[in-house]
Amino acid sequence: MTAFDQQLNEPLKSRKDIWVRRKIIGQKRPEELIAKERTRREWSWMLYDVGNSAFSVAISTAAFPAFIGIIANSEAQMRLGWFNSISSIILALISPILGTLAEFRGYKKKMFTFFALFGILTTMLLAVIPANLWYTICLAYVLTNVCYNASIIFYDAFLVDSVVKERMDKISSYGFAWGYITSIIPFGISLAIIYMLGMSNPLGYQICFLITGAWWLIFTIPMLIDVQQVYWSPKPEHALLHSFKEIYQTFKDISKYKVAFIFLVAYFFYIDGVDTIISMVVPYVQSVLGQDVVNTALLLVILLGTQIVAFPFAILYGWLTKFFTPIRLIQVAMLPYLFTVCTGMFMSNVWHLLIMSTLIASSQGGIQALSRSYFAQVIPPEKNNEFFGFYNIFGRFAAIMGPALMSLIGWLTGKPRLTILAVVPLFIIGFVITLFLPKEMPSELKAN
Repeated sequence: MTAFDQQLNEPLKSRKDIWVRRKIIGQKRPEELIAKERTRREWSWMLYDVGNSAFSVAISTAAFPAFIGIIANSEAQMRLGWFNSISSIILALISPILGTLAEFRGYKKKMFTFFALFGILTTMLLAVIPANLWYTICLAYVLTNVCYNASIIFYDAFLVDSVVKERMDKISSYGFAWGYITSIIPFGISLAIIYMLGMSNPLGYQICFLITGAWWLIFTIPMLIDVQQVYWSPKPEHALLHSFKEIYQTFKDISKYKVAFIFLVAYFFYIDGVDTIISMVVPYVQSVLGQDVVNTALLLVILLGTQIVAFPFAILYGWLTKFFTPIRLIQVAMLPYLFTVCTGMFMSNVWHLLIMSTLIASSQGGIQALSRSYFAQVIPPEKNNEFFGFYNIFGRFAAIMGPALMSLIGWLTGKPRLTILAVVPLFIIGFVITLFLPKEMPSELKAN
């Protein structure tokens, strides 16, 4: 009997149980979802990508780094690498505990709700801290970054609960695609406000943070209403203590799944390159070309354009999974990144920046979406939360290296152009390791 059937057969003990039962009956069993192209549950799951993508653009990539450059200085911008590394260390430490706790019935949805809503609150908090307290603002940024990424742990794990395996690649790609194209709405509005108030006026950026938080909240609501945990483990008497015991067991379990383990090692390296570019592109470009060549307004417009370019390519990667395996498409997506970082240190004008931005945008959605869906397909569904906890660990520990190495190289050499060299070997190593993965999905994994 599946967890879904167990829910329907358990005795009703309270009015809350009656309400939950009604929601369960309104859902389809996972195997029944194949007949429909996209269900309400799948749409609600994808809409969270629409909401959190606004954070990824405004806070992680564009407006917040520019905001720090205005209220502090260019040196403070480069120090964002250290703050990104701090948040990654925190996430790497708590991810296995969160992933294990999420296996128990009732925990997964509660923890997702907590981190998503607290992340939204702290995003808005960035707008009200006095602009002269930039260290305090950066510490608040660490907190909101931790909450955002913690919510993504559970969001990614909900892919197994919300989508049948036959459509995981497509739905995962569509989530990223719609996230990219819709994020231009809050970011475009924010950009217009920033321009009208003046590019050097902190108030415009603070309004941007409020808009970002509100957008994130609106598109989190469908996820909170429609998506439920389908797979779970029985809750032990001491859940937190038990979670620590399960961490070692989960590591042993994941090492038994050869394909998943090899993929995680490759993912550790190449996703570090991806995340480093996302988080450090603004301070790098402004340090290399200077704000007289690439002012904040131009840079934000270029980043807005990359969201538009990324939309069709993310959908394209999802469509190509009909003809190619996800891992081969991930390898293809690494090539534009590798070319971009190899030539990035020679960037000398805006045209170079436009070409590089387009190349990155063409691969970003595909490599992120297919990594998520590929991993979901090679792990046992009943352990998806624990395994996605380790998936996030590999991503978070990796994210420590790139920004920290860029900041270290810049500090040691005093030459910002050389900092991008820290990213080159990450893609090379990741690409080589993926060559050891099977060309086709192993039959025993297809049967999971």
